[in-house]
Amino acid sequence: MNKNKEQMYQIAKEMYAQIGVDTDKVIEKLKNVPISIQCWQGDDVKGFESKGPLTGGIQTTGNYPGAARNISELQADFEKAASMIPGKKKLSLHAIYLDNKGESVPRDQIKPEHYDVWIKWAKKNGFGLNLDPTCFSHPYSDDGFTLSHHDEKIRKFWIDHVIATRKVAEYIGKEMGEVCASNYWIPDGFKDIPVDRNGYRKRLEDSLDQIFAVEVDPKYNVAALEGKVFGIGAESCTIGSNDFYLGYCAKKGQYLTLDAGHFHPTEYISDKISTALQFTPGLLLHVSRPVRWDSDHVVIFDDELKAIAQEIVRSGEMDRIHIGLDFFDASINRIAAWVIGARNLSKALLFALLEPTQTLKDYEYSLDYTSRLAVLEELKTMPFEAVWDKYCDECGVSVGMDWIKEVKKYEKEVLSNRK
Repeated sequence: MNKNKEQMYQIAKEMYAQIGVDTDKVIEKLKNVPISIQCWQGDDVKGFESKGPLTGGIQTTGNYPGAARNISELQADFEKAASMIPGKKKLSLHAIYLDNKGESVPRDQIKPEHYDVWIKWAKKNGFGLNLDPTCFSHPYSDDGFTLSHHDEKIRKFWIDHVIATRKVAEYIGKEMGEVCASNYWIPDGFKDIPVDRNGYRKRLEDSLDQIFAVEVDPKYNVAALEGKVFGIGAESCTIGSNDFYLGYCAKKGQYLTLDAGHFHPTEYISDKISTALQFTPGLLLHVSRPVRWDSDHVVIFDDELKAIAQEIVRSGEMDRIHIGLDFFDASINRIAAWVIGARNLSKALLFALLEPTQTLKDYEYSLDYTSRLAVLEELKTMPFEAVWDKYCDECGVSVGMDWIKEVKKYEKEVLSNRK
């Protein structure tokens, strides 16, 4: 970091100290907060299982050149992105990103050996790993139902797939020496108004009960259930709604996933975090940016992102929250999408950590709402940028906008050669 930026940081450090915030300690704390980054941004959610179409209400829009075509390309692309993202990083995998070793591997028969290539690579690069089951883009999901399916053969296939993923995730966690988080999302739902909502939800509950009956060590794997308002092709009824999963998780002690794009346009997950924490063991967050609806745009440094980060920090329970990104935009450079989104999420967490939280809570409990509001507003113009630059510098990544040149260079030398 150049001399001018270092001087700016020293000024910022003094200013934050005046309100009781130690910026050096904040930087050290943020360095150890893992952010899970979604692998599927790199290849448009195609995976390496087969060449079949993307189905299940998931769509990637855009045709920007350079999508990863195999595991080695996806790994190289992520390494390039990670070199420009500060802090501790994990990579979230879907089951379809397996190394099938040139053979057809049914999803209900995936094994640890199919993910050893990812474990070896992650250890070498200092990344963590998460793993999700993939309940879409498969002949057995063509009619829009998986774990709630009325056909017992199909339902058992998906139960067995999730159980197999559960076992692999535990293996990954043991190999990596840390928890491997798994997000369970299914596309099940109706385009038009159903008659037997109850029957489908009873089957979903039974499927989940069978899955969680297979015990894994929570030190190495935790599973979270992800609901939504509706999906493409499931506009009238989503079986795994947020209400269903919140009730299930609260009753049966499972983690809940909150996805920023899975609610009504004026509904925010930042307000739901403190509620869900009261009744579940913990949360997994899918931080995305909905435009109109679940369009999974690249995360920007907007008010809701800052609010999500503030609720995480203010809760005092960051250890119960797995923080991850979820967007897939094929209309722009995919490396840049990763970098922009992850850097913005890191910025939001830093912004939240720079609050004098206890002071603000003291104002609140003493009914001094005037001081609370005044301090919150003054914080908006504090020299946050100088602390962000210092954080990036200490993490050994680009300070400012220099990273854009690196992305463009990689696009010219690597991505443009992919056909």
